[in-house]
Amino acid sequence: MTKKLTVALVGATGVVGEQFLRLMEDRALPVGELRLLATARSAGRELTFRGELFTVAETTPEAFEGADIAFISASTEASRYWCPIARDRGAVAFDDSSAFRMESDVPLVVPEINGDTLRSHQGIIATPNCSTVPLVLTLAPLMRKRGIRRVIADTYQSVSGSGGAAVTELREQTAAHLADRPYDPKVYPKRIAFNAIPQVDVFLESGYTKEEWKMVAESRKILQQKDLAISATCVRVPTFVAHAAAVHVELDAPLAAEVARDLWREQEGLEVVDDLVNAGYPTPVDSADRDPVFVGRVRRDISHPNGLAYWVVGDNLRKGAALNILQMVEWMLDDGCL
Repeated sequence: MTKKLTVALVGATGVVGEQFLRLMEDRALPVGELRLLATARSAGRELTFRGELFTVAETTPEAFEGADIAFISASTEASRYWCPIARDRGAVAFDDSSAFRMESDVPLVVPEINGDTLRSHQGIIATPNCSTVPLVLTLAPLMRKRGIRRVIADTYQSVSGSGGAAVTELREQTAAHLADRPYDPKVYPKRIAFNAIPQVDVFLESGYTKEEWKMVAESRKILQQKDLAISATCVRVPTFVAHAAAVHVELDAPLAAEVARDLWREQEGLEVVDDLVNAGYPTPVDSADRDPVFVGRVRRDISHPNGLAYWVVGDNLRKGAALNILQMVEWMLDDGCL
């Protein structure tokens, strides 16, 4: 008989929290008791799960007592505070922030690639950044055939990656711009409607943003390639859901596009959409609210004999966040390590 889980969900009222609720229901996670948690400001709201209304409570240490798992999708600061408390109260804490990703004793996991690292957890498990997940899902299959010498990834990231306030800002800015009304940016440093902002997160001394460095460091850890040469430019674009990336990979030997497609077709979690007739390529709209990561536009990179170029898109709220964590739980339940 499948164990019934006591689940604590921190950040239940956020955009990722909403996805957790939907996916737990859709994927029939064996939830015996559900505790919806948030800040004091959001406490008292009612959310529906499996046809039943649940009242959101304020997050407290006592809320984790007796919980089997804790999904924590809030700010990085909140994760730093609540993850150790959840762990110390006996729950396995699954974190959706960058707080613990690069800690040596915290598994950073995409289950289709390195699920076995879940067995070594010490109470806290991290999911990668939402722009890292699609990238590593495409790189890992290529590594089974060739060595990777260099990766360049340029992302096109939706506003939902910044939370609900950014989604509202895009809607209101779009309406204001079309009506020729002023609208001062609140979430982003510049107008996002009908624009592209080459800054996701804060700038570091190197000139890269924190988001770009996350992609570098996290990809190296997940793929176990500590010296992987990788560079990223992350751009916020006026789409609501799904992150896309244009990727250029330099391999240690030539690789035909059709071989790459075959490798990706064998990779769980990936779907190849690569027919140039009738616009046969994935877009953010196509991938929104869908589980797979989609890859297409694959071709030999004409600038390098061992180069490969392609386009990858994934729903940042699902596979980039909530779904990836739920798949970790499913993996651990099947493995018996939860």
